[in-house]
Amino acid sequence: MKIDILSLFPEMFNGFLETSIIKRAIDAQVVEVHVHDFREFADNKHKKVDDYPYGGGQGMVLMCQPIIDCLKTLTTPDSLVILMSPQGQTFHQQLSYQLSLEKHLIFICGHYEGFDERIRDYVDMELSIGDYVLTGGELASMVCCDAIIRLLEGAIRESSHEDDSFSQGLLEYPQYTRPYEYDGNSVPDVLMSGHHEKIRQWRLEQSLKKTYLKRPDLLKTRNFTDEELKILEKITKKD
Repeated sequence: MKIDILSLFPEMFNGFLETSIIKRAIDAQVVEVHVHDFREFADNKHKKVDDYPYGGGQGMVLMCQPIIDCLKTLTTPDSLVILMSPQGQTFHQQLSYQLSLEKHLIFICGHYEGFDERIRDYVDMELSIGDYVLTGGELASMVCCDAIIRLLEGAIRESSHEDDSFSQGLLEYPQYTRPYEYDGNSVPDVLMSGHHEKIRQWRLEQSLKKTYLKRPDLLKTRNFTDEELKILEKITKKD
């Protein structure tokens, strides 16, 4: 996969691209990531990229020319152009799976009051990471890139993300490691039993329980198996 990111502050991505799983994925050529300063494409003497909004109003608006000209040097028939925007659809795990199948993603990160509306004519998708306002789209694009890159083949072991929260539509079951007992709190005996089927059942029950208690909205559209329905009935009776 190839990812291009358009930003006025490319230095913000240095730490993100040079640490942990993202760096390993880049080094292993699982993904190719380039950050472009679209200020370099401004066609005016002072490399100005924003101006006052027509019709009046507060703040500054990003001009369409630098961003569109930058896009034109990057887009191919395989490109999916994504605008990071509070007006976009909310990013979620299933969408990250869909985007991980794309060959080329282009993220546009905004700043200031907003974008010239004409930029949207060149965009395939708008994404938001939540109903709150950030200084710019850089952090939001990093969140999306992180969620997508870790799903690529060779980035991490597939089994490492198969049981992640939301991957199966449920929150992840509790995890434990050494020591067996700490501060009077011990690891559940079933995890020490070596009985794989009992461990699977326990983990499923715990996932359903966590989801029911913390994110019941995730259960509203779930197609339950018979086993899950029996477990959920037991959980709700205890509640």
